[in-house]
Amino acid sequence: MATSDKKLIRELEQILGKQGVLYQPQDLMLYEYDGSVEHARPDYVVFPRSTRDVVEIVRLANRYQVPMVGRGAGTGLSGGALARQGGIVLVFSRMNRILELDLENQRAVVQPGVVNLDLTRAVEHAGLYFAPDPSSQKSCTIGGNVAENAGGPHTLAYGVTANHVTGLELVLPEGDVIRVGGKTVEAPGYDLPGLLVGSEGTLAIITEITVKLSRLPEAVKTLLGVYDSVDDATETVVEITARGITPAACEMLDGWTLRAVEDYVHAGFPRDSAAVLLLEVEGLREAVEVHAAEISDVGVIPRTKLPATLRRIDEIGKSFGFQVGNIFHAGDGNLHPIILFDQRDLEQFARAVATANEIMKFCLEMGGALTGEHGVGMEKNELMPLMFTPADLDLMQRVRGAFNPSGLLNPGKLFPFGKGCGEIRVRPMPVSANAPGVSA
Repeated sequence: MATSDKKLIRELEQILGKQGVLYQPQDLMLYEYDGSVEHARPDYVVFPRSTRDVVEIVRLANRYQVPMVGRGAGTGLSGGALARQGGIVLVFSRMNRILELDLENQRAVVQPGVVNLDLTRAVEHAGLYFAPDPSSQKSCTIGGNVAENAGGPHTLAYGVTANHVTGLELVLPEGDVIRVGGKTVEAPGYDLPGLLVGSEGTLAIITEITVKLSRLPEAVKTLLGVYDSVDDATETVVEITARGITPAACEMLDGWTLRAVEDYVHAGFPRDSAAVLLLEVEGLREAVEVHAAEISDVGVIPRTKLPATLRRIDEIGKSFGFQVGNIFHAGDGNLHPIILFDQRDLEQFARAVATANEIMKFCLEMGGALTGEHGVGMEKNELMPLMFTPADLDLMQRVRGAFNPSGLLNPGKLFPFGKGCGEIRVRPMPVSANAPGVSA
């Protein structure tokens, strides 16, 4: 270990104590993964307990010119919380306090390490809850939700995380602490909370979050629609919307995925169906009953791009030799194709990456986006020129440069590594698909 490394470790331990700093290879292994297929090992992992700790860590990182990456629970699916260029990973599991509950004004102030579902549990006695609900809400943290602008099954009715954040405290990349927004819905001037939510940790390190709390609905009703074809299921979603009904949730599983789920949980789903829709309606009791009855009466009308998109995803998967399962938020068209492959097989891994790229390219051709709720991170950054012009990307990079001029904050994310913003590069293959410390 170099002398400079030892000195940095010693200074980090002076701030956080020996129990707040990890640097041995066996301790770092856990933090080279998230929920994606990506890998990147940090040089140091630290556990701040306060905004002051974060400020001192950031100032040290600047002095030593070491990259910094914030990390919540590591449930992300794009490599956003991985240290692509090494450096310090700041894990917020010890900054997990709910600082204030303003139930009268339906606001909460939390530290970034608060688990999403724990906030709901803290306020449900007052008939309130925190509406954003990623599928990992039992473990994911609100800081991670903010970084990735997480969505979830109820996005159709309630929006993504950005729609529920009104204020932020943040540490800028050189150690300055500022506050943007507050408890009010709107403030004069630039919408800086809107800019920071979804910035994937490339602009600042968020240390405090003010969120809106929503009222629990009076009634909730869940319906299961069973279909003989995927087309019928997706077309039903459009007809429901055409009737002016906005379900709280509208989830679809294709037949293959449904049977895999049924084999595991034995929930009683119909194994012979081609697709099912899980719909949830909520609100006033009378309205819920009316909407549930209307949904039950819907027929099917081919007015959406979803059927064609799902057919093409299946074709792409087969052309590369893969089974692709589909489970997604049908209400807002947020697709989650699941490519089944053995990550230990380098050849399969390469084909899986190619399959995913082809699917994303097709979705863009259909007027979609690279990502609906999981961020760009290090998984999709090389595909950004497919969606944005060189001028678009240049403007984004200028914004990042204004906040993060040294480039030490979460480097290697969001933007392509090519010489020009418009250049598309194929992601390099790892030496081993499951080798520790190798960036996929």
